[in-house]
Amino acid sequence: MSKINYILVAIITIFVLSSCDDNSIYDHNETVGEPWAAENRAIFDFNITDTLTAFDFYLNIRNSTDYNNSNLLLFIRTDFPDGRFSVDTAEIFLADIKGHWLGKGYGEVKDNQILFRKKGRFPMKGNYRLTFEQAMRSKNLVGIRSVGIRIVESEY
Repeated sequence: MSKINYILVAIITIFVLSSCDDNSIYDHNETVGEPWAAENRAIFDFNITDTLTAFDFYLNIRNSTDYNNSNLLLFIRTDFPDGRFSVDTAEIFLADIKGHWLGKGYGEVKDNQILFRKKGRFPMKGNYRLTFEQAMRSKNLVGIRSVGIRIVESEY
């Protein structure tokens, strides 16, 4: 490949990467360990400065085909900047009724991104903490690799 071709490929790559408009304000995943023990919580800390914009909240789940359930139950605790907190329960379906995995990916690892809350707003500025705890009957879950949260500006 000539020097001009390398330069052309580099310019195109930079243009493509810079043109990607990611409107996420927070996107983080935590490895939960294998197996995921009930007492092992995934914690996400972030700062919010915008209380006017509406946001969509996505749950990220990475599982392997070794997971023995079609769903995953989570307790999600939100700690607010003023010391208050709330707890939600989320049920995430990882496989359909026929047992086919819903996530993306080839092979044994599947990535799922599920809309959890649409057009939510943060009530106050400051530091927030989200804590994910598995709420399944089994104390140790085999096959859940990581969990995460992605918060993006809602599109109107």
